[in-house]
Amino acid sequence: MKRLEVKKLDFAYGRNQILFEFDFSLEEGQIGCLLGPSGCGKTTALRAIAGFEIPTKGEIILNGKKLNSSKLFVEPEKRQIGMVFQDIALFPHLSVEENIQFGIRLLPKSLRYERSNELLDLVGMSQFKKKYSHELSGGQQQRIALARAMAPKPSLLLMDEPLSSLDEELREQLAREIRIILQQEKISAILVTHDQNEAFAVGDHISVMHQGRVQQNDSAYNLYHHPLNRFVAEFIGEGTLLTGLISSNDTISTDLGDIKFNLTEAFQLQEKVDLLIRPENVILSHDNENKAIITARYFRGSSYLYNLKTSRGTELLCLLHDSEVLNINQLIGVRLQIDRPVIFRCP
Repeated sequence: MKRLEVKKLDFAYGRNQILFEFDFSLEEGQIGCLLGPSGCGKTTALRAIAGFEIPTKGEIILNGKKLNSSKLFVEPEKRQIGMVFQDIALFPHLSVEENIQFGIRLLPKSLRYERSNELLDLVGMSQFKKKYSHELSGGQQQRIALARAMAPKPSLLLMDEPLSSLDEELREQLAREIRIILQQEKISAILVTHDQNEAFAVGDHISVMHQGRVQQNDSAYNLYHHPLNRFVAEFIGEGTLLTGLISSNDTISTDLGDIKFNLTEAFQLQEKVDLLIRPENVILSHDNENKAIITARYFRGSSYLYNLKTSRGTELLCLLHDSEVLNINQLIGVRLQIDRPVIFRCP
């Protein structure tokens, strides 16, 4: 069952259009993510769903009920939507449990305390119920903000970059915790983020946005392995684009050797194409005929990420799990290993 449907949503500030025919849907119990660089329109889309912005065109439907159309606008407080803001916005004069109870303050006292205790236990913060926000760490404050937003049991929970102020390691850890908490509460939710690791940790499906348009709506796996366009290929994961030539029905010729490829109707023989090269596609060996210089090295725990530059100026990335550590300016043989090539027509 569809929990949320957003259809052909446009939004503009005067003559500056921010969203172009934005489409998005969410099944009951699903967690979706709006992922993209700053200024791509993802927060505007979230605010339109919440009712904080009025679209210039399109429809928003929640639980089968229209919230927006050309003749209709449902006020934010009547939408049964919860919100976790980027700046957390906990009330400093209220204790942790009072913050959580704020959205359910009209319920009888016994029910308020029952619900806040339930959520404090869920987010692992029961021992902090009498504390105030200034006594909590950033991660703890985010857990309380999440619990407060979930307290009224909203039909939909919206999260606007709630982890952006945290360091990278804590951000990813908390993202995984948020997913578990939302699943336990069976809450449908949308997370806005510019961090793909955060999106991958939380989302059932992810909408990649660029310049106000959805570029691809897919699983994390498909976004990485089967990007639909050049922007998604370059934005998701690490990699480079290598120019090649479709030299036969089953071959792309490149400076680093031939790649097997099944010609489709979308491309023609002798056409130049850009081939997506992920770090795992680059194989290093002293025996390889093609050589490259190591220009940079980054420690990644169980592996090293190397920047390479070939004699023809092609720049590549390689992720090496081998125990041997290669040196900057070292010359090394390089070849490509790609089972399912992802290619794009050259601009």
